[in-house]
Amino acid sequence: MKFTVSNIIQEILYQGWAQLSKYKFTYKNQDGTTEERSAEVFDRGDGAAIFLYDPHQKTVLLTRQFRLPTYVNGNADGLLLEVCAGMLDDLDPEEAIKKEIEEETGYRIDQVKKIGQMYTSPGAVTEILHLFTGIYSTKDRVSAGGGSAEEQEDIQVVEYAFAKAKQLLAKQEIYDAKTLVLLQYAQLNGLLE
Repeated sequence: MKFTVSNIIQEILYQGWAQLSKYKFTYKNQDGTTEERSAEVFDRGDGAAIFLYDPHQKTVLLTRQFRLPTYVNGNADGLLLEVCAGMLDDLDPEEAIKKEIEEETGYRIDQVKKIGQMYTSPGAVTEILHLFTGIYSTKDRVSAGGGSAEEQEDIQVVEYAFAKAKQLLAKQEIYDAKTLVLLQYAQLNGLLE
């Protein structure tokens, strides 16, 4: 497949917590024809997410929090069950996820394993999400967690048995993409056994 992009012009439409830009560009198709295109692109930075599990107690650690976009799109209470995740905020992915684990869940763990990365919504968003797994235990608890007050986070820490996590998957009761991907990874790789 041979295509090229040229003459890229960026117009910033909004600059705040994130940036929304409109790009105009020339696109050369596979067949050699060219056309002028435009697209809006949302840039909020990259992030990291982790599947936390305790193989001895056979439990997984998740979070539940209010997500306005889900509320305005039909989620009756706006609460979403998710894996621990957050933005990189100028940290490398491993440092960032360790910070998020402690901030959101109250656990401090030293070892995490990167299993991949993915674009979250490549048609409109620049974000790359770095995916991890990590083992926690009761001895790793250093605080109640709950998120950062500065970031207006009000996070509930939820611990489920492996059986319950698998049931949520089987009943299609996980609606967050990163959580679905990581729970399926865990199930396919024997981490929920």
